Amino acid sequence: MAKSYLQFICQQCGAVYHNWTGRCNKCGAWSSLIQQFDESSRDEKSAVGRSQMSGRPLDFVSIKDLAVSDEKDRLSTGFPDLDIVLGGGILLGSVMLLAGQPGIGKSTILMQICAEIAKNRSVLYVSGEESAGQVKLRAMRLGAESDNLKFASSTSANDIAKTIESGEFDLVVVDSIQTLTIAEIASAPGGISQVTNCGNLIIRAAKVSNTAVIIVGHVTKEGTLAGPKVLEHLVDVVLSFEGDRYGGFKILRAVKNRFGSTSEAAIFEMTSGGLSEVENPSAALLSERQNTDGSIILATLEGTRPILVEIQALVTPTNFGYPKRTASGFDLNRLNLLIAVIERRTKLKLNDKDVFINVVGGLKLQDSAADLAICLAIASAVAGRKLAEDFVVFGEVGLGGEVRSAFRPDQRISEAKKLGFSHAIAPITVKDEFVIPVRDLRTTLIEYVNE
Repeated sequence: MAKSYLQFICQQCGAVYHNWTGRCNKCGAWSSLIQQFDESSRDEKSAVGRSQMSGRPLDFVSIKDLAVSDEKDRLSTGFPDLDIVLGGGILLGSVMLLAGQPGIGKSTILMQICAEIAKNRSVLYVSGEESAGQVKLRAMRLGAESDNLKFASSTSANDIAKTIESGEFDLVVVDSIQTLTIAEIASAPGGISQVTNCGNLIIRAAKVSNTAVIIVGHVTKEGTLAGPKVLEHLVDVVLSFEGDRYGGFKILRAVKNRFGSTSEAAIFEMTSGGLSEVENPSAALLSERQNTDGSIILATLEGTRPILVEIQALVTPTNFGYPKRTASGFDLNRLNLLIAVIERRTKLKLNDKDVFINVVGGLKLQDSAADLAICLAIASAVAGRKLAEDFVVFGEVGLGGEVRSAFRPDQRISEAKKLGFSHAIAPITVKDEFVIPVRDLRTTLIEYVNE
């Protein structure tokens, strides 16, 4: 009898199994294994032999003779901060992957980028999710109607790749990779094989025709990019759109960038006319602040941009045997660690109190220098005392209660001075007249917030 060449592939992590199981042993996902035919295993030895016979020596040249892409020929997105994130704009022949939660504004910002580039270049917007009427309404709302901006509705990766290979367009937007299928693979859209092969096909066409391509990707419930990890390795740039879909600021950062830095971030806000860059996010975040107990101003960084943001803490007696800890915009595990440090290294007792932390403006802090501000906010809420209005705070807190140095303190101080603050509570390693140096958490709490 002929052998059955079947395999089962996890749709979450891409792990391959020879037998079906209810749960993937590698990523832990349930009911994620999909049966597929393994074409390569039918005649593996003969396939290897055929590949050896069909190969030919490579044509190689000296690295000194290699052509370099002209950096001046980048496509401007119309957003100066986004151009900085991309390393100066969209490079022709590059492939970018834009991921974000539903409703965050991916289609909106892409339509605005297309409208800007279509002023001087030819652009194609390919949608596999929305109808022509839906895209038309968005284009009218954003003022993106242009003769150079073309639209096509398709879910065929074969047709899209062929269109890109024609070289008629300088920029092609594909929305989204999870809706595309390749004719040679008989599996549902969004599967491991479909996403991988569709991505390979489109990337190959972009490189051949020197066309810039932006691919939209879906995310999982946890916020990670849906589909195989190999897709992130294949593309040149991976952009992550973060923030609150219902309001607040939205942050676009480069998770991977072959043409620029991954430490930059662009901050946007949604308006009736689409997304617009926030020129002074610190002033906007602090405009409605009320100086109460539990409110601390943190000097943080988004990429390389300094931002002043308000940290709010609320501490109440717990009504149950187990105290509740909740954090919005801050890592909950880090909050639990800081509470443990406060209880062990100071005289504050929080084992019978619920602790709630909120970062105003919908920002999600990834800065270790936010530790000191979080601790001061909690202590201020417990003591019922306010910190002076003209103080900003930054610094990392260690397990021993020591206050450690922060990244780029000069930029944080400069932003605080610009907005009229007179002092900063910061690590002792920062040498500046503006700074009130502190060495450990216990001394800081006694001096500034304890009764």
